[in-house]
Amino acid sequence: MNHASRTLTDALLDPILKNDPAGPRVTFYDDATGERVELSALTLANWAAKTANLLRDEFGLEPGARVTVLLPAHWQTAAVLLGAWWAGAEVVLEADADAEIALVSAQHLGDVEDVPEVAALSLDAFGRPVPDLPVGITDYATSVRVHGDQFRPTVAGPALAGKSVDDVLAAALASAESQGITGTDRVLSEEAWDSPDALIDGLVAVFAAGASLVQVTHADDAARSRRVDTEKITRQLSR
Repeated sequence: MNHASRTLTDALLDPILKNDPAGPRVTFYDDATGERVELSALTLANWAAKTANLLRDEFGLEPGARVTVLLPAHWQTAAVLLGAWWAGAEVVLEADADAEIALVSAQHLGDVEDVPEVAALSLDAFGRPVPDLPVGITDYATSVRVHGDQFRPTVAGPALAGKSVDDVLAAALASAESQGITGTDRVLSEEAWDSPDALIDGLVAVFAAGASLVQVTHADDAARSRRVDTEKITRQLSR
């Protein structure tokens, strides 16, 4: 695949899948619930492929379309983002009436009433659907599981908030360098992905460097030092 047609997901995942497909790539903790989920690069790629197939085959998404993503920093959000980029979509991290599709948590359904197609995520560890969804809203967990876990991308449009794949990748590599992230690092982050810069710093830069991520939500301060030891953390992110 030449550089002009390479998606951001290809740029991020291809080197990782070549070098370390089975090692831990994203480890997610929710300290409020005790949840811990760990995904290899291969498993993450399978989830991203399912998402890309959902967007293309069920919603008719074409490369260059805008996709609103209103989700917290979570392993499923990583799969959604990689899937959207694989499908050639431009991700926007705010309510956008020009978006063709929105993927949101239940509390953001009211923010995307003008978007033609909406999929809601429960973010439940066991894949339970969002209860009592309004008519016309797709439940992500129910729908995505029936789609294939391989995806063949075509071309890429803008990747993130108007920035091209090359621009986002360059920003991510620069961020990784400034944060001291290398391909051997195990990175701990409790930061949100609520803006393009935050998403680049907290997720894309980690993958661009070839590192692995331990992402924590509702962080318990008392658990932090223990987690640094048990997860063999070598780098901690902070804004």
